[in-house]
Formats: sequence, structure tokens, C-alpha cells
Amino acid sequence: MKIHHLKLLNFRNYERLEIDFENYNIIFGNNGEGKTNLIESIYVLALTKSFRGSVDKVLIMNNKDFTRIEGKVENNSLDDYKIIIKDNGKKVMINNNSIDKLSDYISKISIVLFNPDDLKIIKDTPNTRRKNLNLDISQINNSYLKNLNNYNKVLKQRNMYLKSMYYNSNKSSDYLDILTNNLIEYGIKIFDSRKKFISLINEKIIDIYRDITGLEGLNVIYKSDFDNLNKDEITNVYQSIKEKDITFGKTTVGIHHDDIIFRLGDSNIRDYGSEGQQKNAVIAYKFAVLSIFKELKGTYPIFILDDLFSELDKSKIDNILNIISDDVQTFITTTEINKVNQQIVDKSKLIEVSNDTIKEVNYSERRV
Repeated sequence: MKIHHLKLLNFRNYERLEIDFENYNIIFGNNGEGKTNLIESIYVLALTKSFRGSVDKVLIMNNKDFTRIEGKVENNSLDDYKIIIKDNGKKVMINNNSIDKLSDYISKISIVLFNPDDLKIIKDTPNTRRKNLNLDISQINNSYLKNLNNYNKVLKQRNMYLKSMYYNSNKSSDYLDILTNNLIEYGIKIFDSRKKFISLINEKIIDIYRDITGLEGLNVIYKSDFDNLNKDEITNVYQSIKEKDITFGKTTVGIHHDDIIFRLGDSNIRDYGSEGQQKNAVIAYKFAVLSIFKELKGTYPIFILDDLFSELDKSKIDNILNIISDDVQTFITTTEINKVNQQIVDKSKLIEVSNDTIKEVNYSERRV
């Protein structure tokens, strides 16, 4: 999968921009010049939202009414993708045909991103790790996203009904049982997808982490309320906590409590790993995801490494860059292009960002 051409209108600091990309692309310049904005636009084109957690309207240039991102993307065929964002919503199109549901658009362009904030995958709450897991699996399996949306819808309905039962002293549980059964049905599908995905991660991440760091034993543990239970046993669990759920007014068991733990040997890397080990663990995880995409979808996703080189020594950087397959379209942003492996530089398109403008630079010009 490759994006060949990108066109921006009123996106962040870019009023108008058109640029072609190669297989390897290095975007360099000082902080605050617009490097991350450029790769953010590619991410938004693929997944319809920013990786920065920003609300859509901040993507629109100041004093403008909308932003438009267009891209020519190769995935078996070469297609035109477009997303238009306004204050009151967004519209997505493929080959000028409107796509009514965003869930039908997401997964058409696959993308894997690493940036420094991804350390939150280890350091932050289970909710952060679930969101990351959901994003990765949704791009591989579109039905997963639909199951997840249905689960969240039923979960919201069940929680509202639990509160109604408590405040109205309504002990009739027929409707609650229907909601619970639906929640279990969707939850089992989501659990199975997550369990298979983490199993595939563990098949790959040990070797990748060793190639980066020389250390053995990185693995990911999947924790779920549904683990080792069949449907009847899960149903019995919900029956046993019914009164508790009514009292609390929320569903206290389910895959919405799932978590993953990164372990190095027997130790939780969140509690006992250095920041460097944590960062390398997340990078190894991202490379494992790349491999899973290739295995299950037959093609690699677009790979973005945003500010990879901060706080990593050159030997680790070289090890990371040496792992990248030439079949993966890769974007690297950096303030320190001298840290990039020379072999990567020689075969990359060099894009300098300065004062909200971009300039394509050839290698001989850069040396001068």
C-alpha cells in the first residue's frame, strides 16, 4: 500500500499543498515548522481523525470554513481518496463516490504510526491500550469495528436501563436479559479477535525486540473478564452480578475492561522498565503489527515514524531502520537528519519543512 500524491487545502498551517511521495520519505526541519502536520494529514485521510486526539475543527486553518485532504493511494488499484471536514461534520469519498458510513471507509487505507506519545500505550490507562488495540484490529478486520460499535451501543443502553431499574425500583429484568445477551454475543466476537491478534503479536515481537535491543523475552499479556470462559459461563457471571450492576448503575464486567500488559521476562515493563526499554517495546509492537497486516491482508500498511530519534542512541536507530522492509512505504520525521542511516537517506525522498513551506531536496544539495 502506498500513497503516491497528496493534496491539501486549508489543513492546519498549509493553505495549499501538493506533493508526490516515494517509497522512503524523510521529512526534516526544526520543531514547530509543520513536519507533524504533514504526516497527520496522511493519517487523517486514512482513519478520518487525528492521532493527536484533536477535535476535527482544529484541523481547519484559522479563518477558513473547511479543510480538504486528497490522496492517490495504491492498494491493488490506484484510487482517489478524499475527506472534507467542516465545523458541522465530515464527508469521505472514494473515486468521487460518497461513502455514507465512516466504518465502511476505515480500513481502505491502512496505516501504522509511531510517535513519542505512543509511550502512553505502556504508561497510560487500560482505556488507552484498548483504543490502540481497537484501531489496529479495525484496520485489518472491518467487521471488528462494526462489532465494537454495536457492543458500545448496547453497553450504553444497558447502563441506562440499570440506572432506570435502580431509581424506579423496577425489578423486571426481561429487557435487561435481552441487552445482556446481546452484549455477550458482541463481546465474545471482540474477545476472540483480540485474543487472536495478541497471539500473532507474540509470535513476532520477541524476535523484533531482540533485533532492536539485543534483549530477550518481550511479550504481551492479554487480560479479559472473558478469558477461559464459554458463553454459558459468561452468562452465569452476568447473572451473579446483576444486583451489583443495578446498584452501581453500570456494567461492571465485560470486554470494555480488557487490558494488555507488556512484560520483559517476568517483569511488567511499565513498572520496572526504563524509558528506553519502553520506547523500544512500543516500536517492536508497531513492527509486529506491520507483519500481521502483511500476513492477513497481503500488503503492508503505510508506516510513519514521527520523531523516532529523540532519546534513542544511534545503534538502536540503525537497528530499527534496518528492520524496515523495502516493501513498506515509510515516512520518517526528524530534526536530526544526520542520525538517519546513510543507506536510508540515499534511497529516500528528502522533504525539508521550514516556515510553513516544504522543499524537496536532493542529497547533493543537503550535503552543501
